[in-house]
Amino acid sequence: MIQRIQTIYLLLASIISGVLIFVFNLWKSIEKNIFAFDLLSSESYLLKGIPISFIVSALLAFVAIFIFKNRKLQFVIGRLTILINLILLGVLIYVSLTLPGEAAVSEKGIGMFIPILAILLLVLANKAIKKDEDLVKSADRLR
Repeated sequence: MIQRIQTIYLLLASIISGVLIFVFNLWKSIEKNIFAFDLLSSESYLLKGIPISFIVSALLAFVAIFIFKNRKLQFVIGRLTILINLILLGVLIYVSLTLPGEAAVSEKGIGMFIPILAILLLVLANKAIKKDEDLVKSADRLR
């Protein structure tokens, strides 16, 4: 059902991955703040993949909300979204450690922690989905 706690967790994960990337910067260079969608105009495919991964993560978390009748698929989509966020976190760490012009002052932004928050919420959602699935299985045994 839509009014379960995992819906709130999935909705928050979707909002964090899809909306907060416009609010918080990933890092600050000498000239300006770098947001996720600023990376779409870069030459590197690795940097272009960062905003795409954020959007795919947000869309998968949002789609998982409406698959409440198929809890197994909802659980698998949650795991896939966690995997995407882990890969995104690894790419962000790699990019932040190899930023060009690091000798000049550049600061990492709070946007680097968005995948961590999304992973936390998705793990909580998967835990609630698993709890619901176990409850349904135990009720089926009693019939």
